[in-house]
Amino acid sequence: MTTDAPQVFDFTTLPANDNVNPYAFSVDLNGQWFLQKGKMIAYYGQIDFHGIGHGPLDRLVASSFHSPLHAADWVVAEGHGKLLLADRAFDVNSYDLDDGNLTVRSGNLLAYEPSLSLKQSIIPGFLTLIGTGKFVAASNGEVHFVEPPVRVDPQALVGWADCPSPCHHYDHQYLKGVMGGIRAMTGLGGASGEEHQFEFVGAGTVLIQSTEMLMADRNAGAVPDQAGVPGGGGHGGHGGQSGQGGQQTPQLPGQLGGLQRRFGL
Repeated sequence: MTTDAPQVFDFTTLPANDNVNPYAFSVDLNGQWFLQKGKMIAYYGQIDFHGIGHGPLDRLVASSFHSPLHAADWVVAEGHGKLLLADRAFDVNSYDLDDGNLTVRSGNLLAYEPSLSLKQSIIPGFLTLIGTGKFVAASNGEVHFVEPPVRVDPQALVGWADCPSPCHHYDHQYLKGVMGGIRAMTGLGGASGEEHQFEFVGAGTVLIQSTEMLMADRNAGAVPDQAGVPGGGGHGGHGGQSGQGGQQTPQLPGQLGGLQRRFGL
């Protein structure tokens, strides 16, 4: 029985600013890109990585990065070469903005061109890109584009473009029931799309992924506690858990907790 041999890439055969496969994207770097930590799996060429908030690129950061809550999660890739981006075998796609604005879940955004300006969304756990340029984002399954008016499961929501921010919608029976009483006392919403949705109205486009399961949250600044990872330790065979031998990114004063940043509660 014969099987197809795997395709082997090099600098010249990797695609330029396109997908290598559904799970990896190749950036043809000739200058600078903003890159979320932990999303680069390999690169060719001469490329340097600079932290946000210090280093020689303050002018670039001042014009293209306006989200201090997420500054510790991002770097600037500068140089010439090809960057391979991926995120734990989730689906990866690129999108082009043309003098537009798009708000995306912060954990899903992998990278963007400096011609775009990134800002902190008024909705916790989301970031807004404004301008003209390309960005790369991941999703748990294929992304679908729908027009408002529409109500979306919060866990299926990837982002929205050129339309007003959503408001919360709660099912009437849910509000009347036992869980409604708990919410009235605690202010916490439901986690199920059948009880609680984001409601979009007006013109624009809403991006939803084809599952109600969020991409698992990760501390982008942590060293995974895995064997073979320098500084990771690998104690007990448990990987990817900050606080078990890995380093933790310090939380800034007033920074939102992980649950709030992911779900927008």
